[in-house]
Amino acid sequence: MTKEYTLENVPEVAKSLIANVSRRILLFYGEMGSGKTTLIKEIVKQLGVEDLASSPTFSLVNEYHSKKGEKIYHFDFYRIEEEEEAYDMGIEEYLYSENWCLIEWPEKVENLLPLESVEIYLKIKDNDTRTLEIK
Repeated sequence: MTKEYTLENVPEVAKSLIANVSRRILLFYGEMGSGKTTLIKEIVKQLGVEDLASSPTFSLVNEYHSKKGEKIYHFDFYRIEEEEEAYDMGIEEYLYSENWCLIEWPEKVENLLPLESVEIYLKIKDNDTRTLEIK
């Protein structure tokens, strides 16, 4: 699936993404400013979380709870230096919990990720438009 979208279309894109993925581990690839955090915040909202989602750049992971009682984990590995940091924080427990795991900068922990993850690539087309590709 490949889709071009603008900021005003993010809710629609998030709904479509949730409906069309076969796994709950979503890996978000893209350069800084490509919209990873913006899209993840909307996915969290669409999954029924009432709290305002924010980027876990310094904490590495934020945990949210949906109205249905589901847990959603949002990871941001931009600042880690070695995969061991993610391993030490217990990433495997999160990844194999069967809860939603939304991961920014997954390339920093690629050897720890399950093979059955969904890869999502975001690219900047212009100031207002992004391209999303699911693999």
